[in-house]
Amino acid sequence: MFLVERLKKHLPITHLMAVIICVVIIGLTTMLMPSTDAPASGLPTQFTQPQISDPEPLSPFGLQSDNGDASKADSGNTQIAMVSQSVQSAAIPPTQQKPDVWQDITVRSGDTLTSVFQRAGLTGRDAFLVSSAVKGTDALKRIYPGQTLSFVLEEKQLVKLKHVRNQLESSLLTATDQGYSVKEITKQPEIAARFAKGTIENSLFLDASAAGMSDKMIMELAAIFGWDIDFVLDLRQGDSFNLVYEEKFLDGKKIGEGNILSAQFVNQGETYTAIRYTDSDGNSSYYTPEGDSMRKTFLRSPVDFARISSSFKSRRKHPVLGLTRAHKGTDYAARTGTPIKAAGDGKIIWRGKKGGYGNCVIVQHGGNITTLYGHMNAFRKGQKTGSRVGQGDVIGYVGQTGLASGPHLHYEFRVNGVHKNPQTVKLPQAASIDKAERQTFFAEAQKTLAQLESFKATQLASAAN
Repeated sequence: MFLVERLKKHLPITHLMAVIICVVIIGLTTMLMPSTDAPASGLPTQFTQPQISDPEPLSPFGLQSDNGDASKADSGNTQIAMVSQSVQSAAIPPTQQKPDVWQDITVRSGDTLTSVFQRAGLTGRDAFLVSSAVKGTDALKRIYPGQTLSFVLEEKQLVKLKHVRNQLESSLLTATDQGYSVKEITKQPEIAARFAKGTIENSLFLDASAAGMSDKMIMELAAIFGWDIDFVLDLRQGDSFNLVYEEKFLDGKKIGEGNILSAQFVNQGETYTAIRYTDSDGNSSYYTPEGDSMRKTFLRSPVDFARISSSFKSRRKHPVLGLTRAHKGTDYAARTGTPIKAAGDGKIIWRGKKGGYGNCVIVQHGGNITTLYGHMNAFRKGQKTGSRVGQGDVIGYVGQTGLASGPHLHYEFRVNGVHKNPQTVKLPQAASIDKAERQTFFAEAQKTLAQLESFKATQLASAAN
């Protein structure tokens, strides 16, 4: 205070205020300056704190500080170092990719790609751009009710799109600077062999279901032996079957079934054995252990599991006309709408109404065989006179058009224009194993039959215990 009073007497007031301001600035600067004794732990290691050779720091009034003032300055330096260190530790970590947030949209009946996109918050233009990008791929080729489309959006822009077609197949679209990239994702299931057997007490369908077989597997078993056994007429109580087929698993969970690998059917005391074989070109079919094809050039029955209501006869009273005349075909009673299959490969030479046959299809097979299918409720769409059809292709549906007393298929088999009994006519055999494949086939057949016999023996031993 004494110093200030003396300065007041010798300096004008403006000069005095300037001196005071300078002293305060110098004092504050000195307090904030790091101490030469305290390390600057909060600074980067490559930075070297300069050594300052200034005199003792001044107090706010320009006087040399005593020890107490020095300790306050050190305290200030320590606080600065602590702040610096905390800032360094709170620095933003390296950029981490945010996890994708997926929005799942289930396809509904009647949906289009545009309607699904709109429910996801996108526009019709987005749907158009995506559909253009995936042309030529399986992605979004067909979408069905129950399938899932999953979206990742950022600021209302599509970033990723996943189309799950089934449990094993899906497609992933990712936005790029050039549009969208498409990646096909395929999972491989684990395959396990399963054995099933049964005895006919009621029907193939009921007894195979009781043996634990699915509808799909029952139909495949019937198709394998369908050229040799008429499952409407030929089955007897006590007939039996056994087979080895594939089951598919994904992550330990069963997701479906594969192919029948081998099968046996005992019908009226005769045993039929079929082995699945894939040739060097990747074509698969079923053969006898001797290498003959299980496939004939014609199906024995063009309708699955139908009841024969009228057989091939030289004399029969017509149920509508009341006249007695020959019945030159076989009638299969079935529900309206039951699929009718072409008995063999050929070309449609008639498709339309034909007198008492009603809606009728005639197929030409080679040069001398024709088959006729009458009383159809409807024809299969997409076919016409002149269309080629393959064995087993659906050509129409059971009905009762024409002179029919109830829904059924009237089926005729003609050789050189002469009617033959479809149930007894000898059917030509399909091609056997190619000579170049026979050695490989017999080696594979031996392993396949050994597997079948092993399963049978294990089943018998288990039943005995």
